[in-house]
Amino acid sequence: MVTENIICVCCQVVPVDTEDEQTKLLFMEAFIQNNRVPNIIQLMSYHPDYLDCFLKTQHYLLHEDGPLPFDYRHYISIMACGRHQCSYLIKLQAQEFLLHGGNPEWLKGIDYVPQKLKDFLEINKILAHRPWLITKEHIEKLIAGKNRWSLSELTHALILCTHFHALSTFVFGCGLNDEIDFQNGHTFSSNHVDNDDSYSSDSSSLSDSANNSDEEGGLSALMARMKELTERKEEELTIEERLKDFAKVESQSAEITTSQKIPSPRADILRYVEDPNFTYKDFAKRDSVTEIPSFRAQDYSWEEHGFSLANRLYNEIGTLLDDKFNMAYNLTYYTMGNNTQVDTSSFRKAIWSYIHCMYGIRHDDYNYGEVNQLLERNLKAYIKTVTCYPERLTKKDYDGVMKEFKHSEKVHVNLMLLEARMQAELLYALRAVMKYMT
Repeated sequence: MVTENIICVCCQVVPVDTEDEQTKLLFMEAFIQNNRVPNIIQLMSYHPDYLDCFLKTQHYLLHEDGPLPFDYRHYISIMACGRHQCSYLIKLQAQEFLLHGGNPEWLKGIDYVPQKLKDFLEINKILAHRPWLITKEHIEKLIAGKNRWSLSELTHALILCTHFHALSTFVFGCGLNDEIDFQNGHTFSSNHVDNDDSYSSDSSSLSDSANNSDEEGGLSALMARMKELTERKEEELTIEERLKDFAKVESQSAEITTSQKIPSPRADILRYVEDPNFTYKDFAKRDSVTEIPSFRAQDYSWEEHGFSLANRLYNEIGTLLDDKFNMAYNLTYYTMGNNTQVDTSSFRKAIWSYIHCMYGIRHDDYNYGEVNQLLERNLKAYIKTVTCYPERLTKKDYDGVMKEFKHSEKVHVNLMLLEARMQAELLYALRAVMKYMT
């Protein structure tokens, strides 16, 4: 994990208001759960209402009654974080794994774990990078295999994976440094990528667009477009027009390139990873449109299908996830930069819809033309990098987008990236489970 290339927001301005009773109580809860108040929790304290939902969900997944034994939970979390080379979270989960009686031999790598966990590696890999490839056959293989998973165990494992895949994007997106007591905590390593040439010279790359927001008018222009969309009567678009707009956003996303300098995984991370060269591939470039059509949210939505299935197979988790999704999506202080009384709903919806679009999920009731109106190219590139290739992000990338936003607002954007990505992965996973069951 190349933390030294990324801005460490938590080391700059963490809004720990000692007079804020809610924040103090949340920090106490985090300390009880983790025997520390990790940097990631301190950073989330910009948004205490969200942090409350996050802590409840993560505690339930890792520490309360559930289908999986505790050592399996933490080891699956380690395997999930390995897909994005997130050493920060791997170190935290390795500590928890040992504290909960995990076999130290397993920390030598996946060659030392039970076959049941090895069998899970393939679905973890696909879920992390190309979840649209998951089928009911993947579920059946684990349920009916020699080292059988129960449906409830598998659901628990799938949710853990989506949680830690997405949490890895937040760690990189905000540039979290290692804990102070970790090796190299708050220090620079000698093998970092040079920020000055971290990105290719391709005109579609993120660094090339560093001043796009200024060229397009910056925050004032964005707010004007948001206001216009809010006040304008909803366009009556035909299904064909909405499909065309979705396809346009999808193809434009595929044209956006990210860093060509892929950080080399360290040996202490590779030990937990199978097939490290398997990474995100643009959905628009999938092998067959007929074999892998777009995922219509109306056919299988979180609200109508995923929520109830999750609760059915893993009691109460659907409710906790639903609260967390809604909190990240609806959270607003009606501010943007130094501006107040701003309706940010259209901006938030555009970000969420764009992430789902990159994963092939189409909302028939959304006008995808708004994505291009509200998300300038440089921000799209940042969103794509954080969501799909978080380990490639650099400090320059963080500094080059949302320049007029406050740090707390950038953190909020990264929380939306976390939750939208998790929901997208989870929809594919739960849909496959449902198809297996029916």
